[in-house]
Amino acid sequence: MTEIAKAFENKKAFIPFITCGDPDLETTAKIVREAVANGADLIELGIPFSDPTAEGPVIQGANIRALKGGVTTDKVFDLVRELRKDVTIPMVFMTYANVVFSYGGDKFISTCKEIGINGLILPDLPYEEKEEFLPLCRKYGVDLISLIAPTSENRIAMIAKEADGFIYLVSSLGVTGTRSEINTDLKSIVDVIRQNSSVPCAIGFGISTPEQAKKMADIADGAIVGSAIIKIIEQYGKDAPRYVGEYVKSMKDAVR
Repeated sequence: MTEIAKAFENKKAFIPFITCGDPDLETTAKIVREAVANGADLIELGIPFSDPTAEGPVIQGANIRALKGGVTTDKVFDLVRELRKDVTIPMVFMTYANVVFSYGGDKFISTCKEIGINGLILPDLPYEEKEEFLPLCRKYGVDLISLIAPTSENRIAMIAKEADGFIYLVSSLGVTGTRSEINTDLKSIVDVIRQNSSVPCAIGFGISTPEQAKKMADIADGAIVGSAIIKIIEQYGKDAPRYVGEYVKSMKDAVR
């Protein structure tokens, strides 16, 4: 069983997304540890990028703040090395193909393996182009996580069949952000995924309340939350770790 699969073993997973370096890397480390202490099952770490196409204004803001603060890919790698002294749950990077390209694919993915990153999510990498990175990811044992969107339609089965780690099911069309309600027929998409793959499936984009998280975890294997957490960090800055911890606990309690 892969490290990522363990996050979903015999339970529904709660997965927080945190942009590295917002407001600074030291606070990011504290936030990750608070999230882990309060029941997070897997952590998604965002490597900031200047043009994050899949993101709404909240996460774009976090990217801008982190980059202004001088965050680089190497500094994020150092952050993970430091976190791995005591954080044992799976961690994955969410970033953009350009970040990996400009660093050098082999160097980036081999470093992920070396520092204990279990997977990689590249929201701007089309399914047809995943061969750019898949052989490297498999060579180093870093899961390249597939995204399935409501628009994937006839490709859902094909993407699911080849998926590694977990499947990131995008709950709704458009960019990330909190939504008051999610209307996509996700259950029928999850049914197709389950018929074609034994890899766990987590739903993200637009989830902010415990009620939404429970609903999504009932349909799938877990819930991913980003913007709602970034909003807390934006509000409280360096004091955010405690508040993020409380929020993670409320969300984890809801999805159990």
